[in-house]
Amino acid sequence: MTDVATRLEAVRARVEQAGGDPGAITIVGAKPPDVDACRAAIAAGVVDLGENRAQELAAKAPEVDGARWHFIGRLQTNKVRSIARHVALWESLDRDDAIDAVAARAPGVEVLVQVNISGEPQKGGCAPAATRALVDRATGAGLRVVGLMGIGPEGDPEAARPGFRTLRGLADDLGLAVRSMGMTNDLEVAVQEGATMVRIGTALFGPRR
Repeated sequence: MTDVATRLEAVRARVEQAGGDPGAITIVGAKPPDVDACRAAIAAGVVDLGENRAQELAAKAPEVDGARWHFIGRLQTNKVRSIARHVALWESLDRDDAIDAVAARAPGVEVLVQVNISGEPQKGGCAPAATRALVDRATGAGLRVVGLMGIGPEGDPEAARPGFRTLRGLADDLGLAVRSMGMTNDLEVAVQEGATMVRIGTALFGPRR
């Protein structure tokens, strides 16, 4: 994983070419393939690491020093207990029972409300119109809602632009600073539309095997 540092520079260059400030946008190393990859990312300066599977996070987190772990996947409430002590930012809260489960196991933790900005039923996230109510619900449960997260559709990166614009507008209306949007494929569009956090897997760690 000695290539992680080189790949990180390429990601930062892409951010800059898209008009963003690489120093102001948090790069989350998404789904690192193993513990060595986690350590390589941290050594390169990426301390924010994201997992979408609870069992992967639970296995890696105790072996890695210096990481700030994000949970970025569809949250199964029965998995919260196993990872709650490791997660610094829950990015995918999209319904009441997920809010309740996290609030019970990690009171006061930072969270993002996930919004379904693509309209695809297979993707997680609340409807845009339900965002304010869910933010209020999470805040009322004692969680610190710091922003919103959204996932663009697969395929043409430009297809993600309307959804990213929607997410930014919702975050602005709610006074939330964090806009977690954009991955390897649609990074530039996300930056142009106001991402403050991007979740990068393939471009940082290489293709999944």
